[in-house]
Amino acid sequence: MNLRMTSYILGLLLLFEGAFMMIPTITAAVYHEQELLMFAVIALSCMLIGFLITRWKPKNKSLFPKDGFVICALSWIVLSVFGALPFVVSGTIPGFIDALFESVSGFTTTGASILHTLEGIPKSVLMWRSFTHWVGGMGVLVFIMAFLPIAGGRNMYLMKAESPGPSVGKLVPRVKTTAKLLYLIYFSMTLIQFVLLLVGGMPLFDSICISVATAGTGGFSCSPEGMNYSPFCLTVITIFMFLFGVNFSCYFLLLQKKFKETFTTELKVYLGIIAFAILTISLNVRHMFSTLSETVLHSSFTIGSLLSSTGFATVDFNEWPQYSRTLLVILMFIGAMAGSTGGGIKVSRIVILFKDMLNDLSAMIHPHQVKKVKMDGHTVDGEIIRTVHSFMTVYLIIYAISMVILSFDGLDLTTNFTAVVATLDNIGPGLNLVGPMSNFDVYSTTSKIVLIFDMLAGRLELFPMILLLTPSTWKK
Repeated sequence: MNLRMTSYILGLLLLFEGAFMMIPTITAAVYHEQELLMFAVIALSCMLIGFLITRWKPKNKSLFPKDGFVICALSWIVLSVFGALPFVVSGTIPGFIDALFESVSGFTTTGASILHTLEGIPKSVLMWRSFTHWVGGMGVLVFIMAFLPIAGGRNMYLMKAESPGPSVGKLVPRVKTTAKLLYLIYFSMTLIQFVLLLVGGMPLFDSICISVATAGTGGFSCSPEGMNYSPFCLTVITIFMFLFGVNFSCYFLLLQKKFKETFTTELKVYLGIIAFAILTISLNVRHMFSTLSETVLHSSFTIGSLLSSTGFATVDFNEWPQYSRTLLVILMFIGAMAGSTGGGIKVSRIVILFKDMLNDLSAMIHPHQVKKVKMDGHTVDGEIIRTVHSFMTVYLIIYAISMVILSFDGLDLTTNFTAVVATLDNIGPGLNLVGPMSNFDVYSTTSKIVLIFDMLAGRLELFPMILLLTPSTWKK
């Protein structure tokens, strides 16, 4: 375990977090808010601590898989702890666990909240709350790798530990260049959405907050009135929620005009799920809206929000018919594509599991027949299949344990069931008491800590958080 390198990267993380916190500092200055000094002090404190840590540069910069997982888990914990300070110091969320819940929810792009209302909350705090989505969306370690040369050629371990999906590859030979390309695409798409929302008449402040929240597939609203925007703006948000749920490698291939490679099996399944969900749910909720266009708009928005794990809500889908609610929960489990900013189990894992199941069924009928799982004409490596099965095993264990602990709060089964899926899959809203028009403050402190762990585990694909708590990880 390279502890010196671990502390060095955590120092870099605090330097960047301090720099990121200048965004709400500027916001406070623009709106003449008293939180200006608070944000400035916290930002400078983060940078000072980061500077002091990074003064002692490690001689040995080598990283191994174990280091990558541990650094990834610790980075997100440190990021969230310091990110919670503005909520506590400003008095917006006085309790530290509640503030940590909000911070973790922001950085992991979950969008679950313990706030009852946004009325009276300073715009600088709201900006920080939404901006955490953008920081966490692509991954803070990916951001660091894009601008600083760390760990030589082994920094791929950091990207693999932080990036969502069963496998992570390099778009180009150098990891640093790959990270830069990912952030260039990420920033460009965010900027395009921002411009379109401005054109649609959305206020400047809201356009920034909604754009960064959509990009990170977060879900924090920035207005006490919620998502009460024009049909044009809601359509733009819907489209971009779906777009940010796509593997960013597809955009890179599209820019290179490699159209055949762009339309992968996973992308086709993702688009198929979207089309099926919009068609069937629109038919199921048609009687609840006055026009067909309104039906399709709100159905598409809700599906895009939950499938991409963004978590915005224009209507209380908790009141929708049973079929729609059931399908929406299934979409929460499935999630977006691997390599996107979305959460969930990921479409690629579902496809791999389904194909592997078919092979197993075929082997029962024809024992001597040898079949391999293939994706886009290529055989899926056995190691990837094994990892997918391990992921699902750990996922179900964490889910079961979380459900048992939450049950002691005495809330109903649907609330607990969807609260865990909403946090473990980084969705945001669930059903019943944690529905789109409710919040997670109904839970005890113990349950909130469990849900905080679930949000971190879900964003980091489970294994970094599990390995962090495994004693053998820390043995020499």
